[in-house]
Amino acid sequence: MADHYQNNVYHQGGGDSYGTYGEGGGPDGYGYQADYPPQEEDAASDVTEGHDDEDQMYEGEYQGIPHPDEVKAAQRAARAKSREGGSAASELEELSEQYEDIMQDCGHGKFQWMLFVVLGLALMADGVECYVVAFALPSAEKDLCLSNAEKGMLGLVVFLSMMVGAFLWGGLADKTGRRRCLILALGINCIFAFLSSFAGSYGFFLFFRLLSGIGIGGTVPIVYSYFSEFLQMDKRGEHLSWLCMFWMFGGIYASFTAWGVIPRYGWGFSMGTELQFHSWRVFVIIAALPAVTSLVGLTFMPESPRFLLEHAKHDEAWMILKQVHDTNWRAKGKPEKVFTVTHIKAPKMAEDELIEIQSGTGTPVQRWAVRSLTLCKLVLRNMASLLSAELRFATLFMATIWFCMAFSYYGLSVWFPDMIKHLQYEEYETKVKTFHRERVVDIRFDFPLKNQIHKEGEYKRDTFIGIEMKSVRFEDSLFDNCTFEDIRSTNTVFENCTILSTVFYNTDLWEEKFIDCRMENTTFEHNKHGCHLDSVEENDVLIYLVSFLGSLAVLPGNIISALFVEKIGRVKIIGGSMLISAGCSFFLFLSFSQSAIIALQCMFCAVSAAAWNGIEVVTVELYPTSKRATAFGVLNALCKLAAILGSSIFASFVGITKAIPILLSFAALVCGGLVALKLPDTRQKILQ
Repeated sequence: MADHYQNNVYHQGGGDSYGTYGEGGGPDGYGYQADYPPQEEDAASDVTEGHDDEDQMYEGEYQGIPHPDEVKAAQRAARAKSREGGSAASELEELSEQYEDIMQDCGHGKFQWMLFVVLGLALMADGVECYVVAFALPSAEKDLCLSNAEKGMLGLVVFLSMMVGAFLWGGLADKTGRRRCLILALGINCIFAFLSSFAGSYGFFLFFRLLSGIGIGGTVPIVYSYFSEFLQMDKRGEHLSWLCMFWMFGGIYASFTAWGVIPRYGWGFSMGTELQFHSWRVFVIIAALPAVTSLVGLTFMPESPRFLLEHAKHDEAWMILKQVHDTNWRAKGKPEKVFTVTHIKAPKMAEDELIEIQSGTGTPVQRWAVRSLTLCKLVLRNMASLLSAELRFATLFMATIWFCMAFSYYGLSVWFPDMIKHLQYEEYETKVKTFHRERVVDIRFDFPLKNQIHKEGEYKRDTFIGIEMKSVRFEDSLFDNCTFEDIRSTNTVFENCTILSTVFYNTDLWEEKFIDCRMENTTFEHNKHGCHLDSVEENDVLIYLVSFLGSLAVLPGNIISALFVEKIGRVKIIGGSMLISAGCSFFLFLSFSQSAIIALQCMFCAVSAAAWNGIEVVTVELYPTSKRATAFGVLNALCKLAAILGSSIFASFVGITKAIPILLSFAALVCGGLVALKLPDTRQKILQ
């Protein structure tokens, strides 16, 4: 083991050592100095000209506050002392401690903030994906002639595809690289999201959204793993929590753009004879912009050096760490500060050698097949290792927490808007006008018919021309020598009616709108093709408003968790937030109005945000680098499975009972919160 890590000596100032581990020294070791080599007096840079370091005094010295460099030195010395007193550290443990020390000297600055924005946009794209289909459906269902079953399948396929994506890309990211997988995942999402906006049929739209979801499903496990490996220990919890805010921005962006674009359904243009490019298609394209922007930004970002060191790519990792160091210190006005790491000895993995041996044999097709098969085996083996003796309890605990939180959160996220729709429907029912046995002869209907039920009516020689029929129902009625011309209808049906010598000209009254009707000498001429949205009112802007407010309500929870995650601790943040959310769920018994439901949704989302942030931070910190993205991907896939179950179960009880959804969410949150309190505190844990 000493052959891999021979020497690690840190020097400061006049050469006093403040942390040493390993044995001996030599060309195979790595040298590391916390300060740059002394310069001659005449060689001072322009930046430091006119300043005497000896005359400068640390401001906190008067208050007895230790200098940050002294704190870092003490932490390194403590780690070295604990290592000397214990058993010999493994290669990966030594690499972890060495990497933490290097990241501390690289500092937190411009580089991390640039990466923060780029990865934040990728996370924002994931948040947008959860809303795109739901917002586009009220309009898309008219263009694509969707049935209720097809609409349900579209909603289901979003979470199914994201579940597959999380599982797939998380495993690949640990074997082929965080940056490479994230670029591929975002690229797939952008391409198929764009193609879905041009889909002219339900089948193509479903297929393109499926592939788009598989792409975007990989962003969450990769983004958190990727960003955490550029953060030092004392910055990790806070800045990962700030990163979580971009998911909220995704929900706000989707709600805001849908609100501004989709209700203006009337404008658009034709592409051929079949495809009408309406506003919902424009919204689908606009929704992909965060993913496109992140994809462009990633082309300027490097691979994770921690991943490269794990895979014995020392030189590439060294260059990236130097880039991080130089970028940060130049931005802080200290370009003269030198990156003094000379060598980092990284272990060589046997599985990497296996791939290298195979890459030199056979034809290109054979090499690709063998390499792909080997990669699949390595990924599956890595997933299976999550249940090894060292990680079994951590995995089971985190799986329980992820599942319980997602089941309750996504279940209620569907329940809230469905309850609002149910209350709207009940309000609509009170406004419906019913007409019994009316007899109408030689009348011209040139005014809209809305919210009406006509029973056992008799209509002779009447003309219905250029009108909208919305939520109109004719039951057991007679139509004799009538004319329907230029009719646009929504939720309009004819049931058990007799229709004699009647003409339907340029209407959207199709066969399925005539239920058990008897027709004689009736003709349909120039029927409207496709499905048509009849009015702007069909797009209920309240849906967008509710989602917008729910996303905005996450902001307080994000801020609180980011500010206190290091002070209070991840475990207390998760457990406390989940238990408080469980308590909040009982207020749902008071949801008798639309405004009450919106208020309760905002309160629930605000508290839940803190729990989500803590869960994602702990997931990053519990697993070693070689399994971090894999574990995150598996747990995130489990999250999507819980979302499917929760949304399906909760939606089925809308209009039936509130008790079961409330009790289910309460039980899930209490269970997850109690399990979370059993997790270890990872605040002072170096990334493995």
